Amino acid sequence: MTDEHAAEATPPPQTPPASTPASGLPEDVIPVIPVRNLVQFPGVVLPVTVGRARSVAAAQEAARTERPVGILLQRDEAVEDPTGADMHRVGTTASILRYVTTPDGSHHLVCQGQQRFRIVEWVPGHPFMAARVEMVEESDTATPEVMARFLNLRNEAVEALQLLPQAPQELLAAVQALESPGELADMTASYMDLKPAEKQEVLETFDLPDRLDKVGGLLARRIEVLRLSRDLRERTREAMDERQREYLLREQLRAIQKELGEADEGRQAEIGELQDAIAKAGMPPDVREHAEKELRRLERMPEAAAEYSMVRSYLDWLIEMPWDRRSESRIDIAEARRILDEDHYGLEKVKRRILEFLAVRKLNPEGRSPILCFVGPPGVGKTSLGQSIARATGRAFARVSLGGVHDESEIRGHRRTYVGALPGTIVQAIRKAGTRDCVLMLDEMDKLGQGFHGDPSAALLEVLDPEQNATFRDHYLGVPFDLSKVMFIATANMLDTIPGPLRDRMEVIELSGYTEDEKLEIAKRYLLARQLAANGLTAEQLEIPDDTLRAIIRDHTREAGNRQLERLIGAVGRYAAVRIAEGEVERMRVEPPDLTAILGPPRFENDVAMRTSVPGVATGLAWTPVGGDILFIEASRFSGSGRLILTGQLGEVMKESAQAALSLVKSRVKDLGLDPEGLDRYDIHIHVPAGAIPKDGPSAGVAIFTALVSLLSGRCIRSDTAMTGEISLRGLVLPVGGIREKVVAAQRAGLKTVMLPARNRKDFDDIPAAVRERLSFVWLERVDDAVRAALVSETSEAGAERKAG
Repeated sequence: MTDEHAAEATPPPQTPPASTPASGLPEDVIPVIPVRNLVQFPGVVLPVTVGRARSVAAAQEAARTERPVGILLQRDEAVEDPTGADMHRVGTTASILRYVTTPDGSHHLVCQGQQRFRIVEWVPGHPFMAARVEMVEESDTATPEVMARFLNLRNEAVEALQLLPQAPQELLAAVQALESPGELADMTASYMDLKPAEKQEVLETFDLPDRLDKVGGLLARRIEVLRLSRDLRERTREAMDERQREYLLREQLRAIQKELGEADEGRQAEIGELQDAIAKAGMPPDVREHAEKELRRLERMPEAAAEYSMVRSYLDWLIEMPWDRRSESRIDIAEARRILDEDHYGLEKVKRRILEFLAVRKLNPEGRSPILCFVGPPGVGKTSLGQSIARATGRAFARVSLGGVHDESEIRGHRRTYVGALPGTIVQAIRKAGTRDCVLMLDEMDKLGQGFHGDPSAALLEVLDPEQNATFRDHYLGVPFDLSKVMFIATANMLDTIPGPLRDRMEVIELSGYTEDEKLEIAKRYLLARQLAANGLTAEQLEIPDDTLRAIIRDHTREAGNRQLERLIGAVGRYAAVRIAEGEVERMRVEPPDLTAILGPPRFENDVAMRTSVPGVATGLAWTPVGGDILFIEASRFSGSGRLILTGQLGEVMKESAQAALSLVKSRVKDLGLDPEGLDRYDIHIHVPAGAIPKDGPSAGVAIFTALVSLLSGRCIRSDTAMTGEISLRGLVLPVGGIREKVVAAQRAGLKTVMLPARNRKDFDDIPAAVRERLSFVWLERVDDAVRAALVSETSEAGAERKAG
């Protein structure tokens, strides 16, 4: 059955149904129509729709007998067949002005409220709800207190109607014409947008001043809502009017362009696509506003304009930047450890620091993590470590090569006013990566240049500063881009050429060269398989045993990394590929004697014993950007006036070390058993072979001093011994750097003993265990320790020469 509710419109008049037999209701008993969401007030005309059988019977009884019917609100609208307990006790009698039955069986009434009543008792025995009621007499005395409330309520009612968007003028006129305070309160409550329970409270308020106060309070709250609604509606209308104005102007512009033959539907489609792309790009609000402004410029600009392609390219860059795209970053420490061990052999200290770095990022994803800088010679795996970090964290990897960059604009981008302007390499790499939290490797940072266009290392200061890079502004984009989520990793061969402020922003992790055993393992695990695949061979077709690999490492390479080693393995693979492709052999095993025919004669020989077989020749240790190396110091004397001659393209620091070594020898001639007058009769020449290679640094001081003592005493230096250390004029041996690289170079050259400054004992643990086992170490406190450990017994020739002197 349908619920009783107010109809949307008053139906046309229709004849009531045929009369039913008289029910014989007493005068104080009236038929009652229970309603769900309707409260009838006295003096108010409302449409009522009835559908339940008892409600239809009550309406027909009232229409037949022309007596009033009681309109009464249910307490719970969900009750389908209410009883007296389900009804409120106060309602309104109403006369039925019209009764309409529609073809679908619905019954519609137009009722006019007459007077409040109170239920005395329910009267059973009727086909409809009937009750004995008591009419409520209402006082409408116009006291000053009542009139003040009346006037205030009427003003508020008028204001509320004026605030309505489409208020009926008839209702406004009726409110202004009312003179009865009670009627005004009832009409206002009836037409207000109130809940049925609130209207029922007003209906049950019999005291007129109280009723006026209650309706006035409800109306005041409603007026506040209407005022806010009006303000919102006006603001919305203003925005709509602005958009409609813009739309009309654009339509007029299109019509004009069409008349002029300039209409381009394809361009409008292009503008629409750009607008949709801007909306989906996830830009920050200020960036999106800037992009929409540029889009409006583009729309007004003819395609033939010089700036059209520039603005279009600029919008493409803004749209394609990963403003809110982040990778599904995952950090699994165990998986990261497995990946690092799988991709790299050795480097335990470096791997441990990387795992610490990842663990901190996992526990504190939003924290500012340090910017790592891998420093080491070429070919030790700096770039591949960055790729492994990206793989371990599930992030995209991008690389920026800084070698030879000498223009600040290559970092920050060019301004759009220049023809052919582009963003800087940082923004280009992030766009290529596609996520704003990628792993970005800044490769060869020590190769940055500096020109008249600015200092690119200064531009990198903002990029690598966690306090500033959240608002990095590329000159081309012209809007801030957040770099704080990017994981920066820098690489360099040496730190000396990196400016101090830039170096201070990074945590340096040093990667040293590999030992022979480590190179052998790397060749077996990675290089051999890679070169077999590159040359189209299988492990069954080409076999390179360990002895052959060691021969390649020892006799044909001398490097800290593995690049040359991989090239030579590739040369062996190509040699085998030719023979197999020609059908000469089906499979091939390369032995050490075969390398001469494939790679040529050995490039490096163990000439230490030959070059230290005469007095005045010492073996020193040097550190270079490509790792450690041995360094020969040769001293000779001839008749002269005591001059010191230095050759071998030595730097200023090394020249000063040689002068200091000679001064120290002169000051200690008696302690060393030398002829003090002989130094004045000879010129001394110190030469460091490989003169085409610049050499500098203080760490050759011990070697130069020992070579001079060997020359002047006629005693040879042990052929299996190398030394390093800086000296002072007091005879102290001072610490130097690059101990690991130097010791590895000594072991690689076939030496047996290494003499190191005693103050470098702290670096002993950095030396690979396999190298430590093959070498003996002498720790030097003073230069006297070096003389005792390095020099052998004097030759007869040297002794005879000293006697003649």
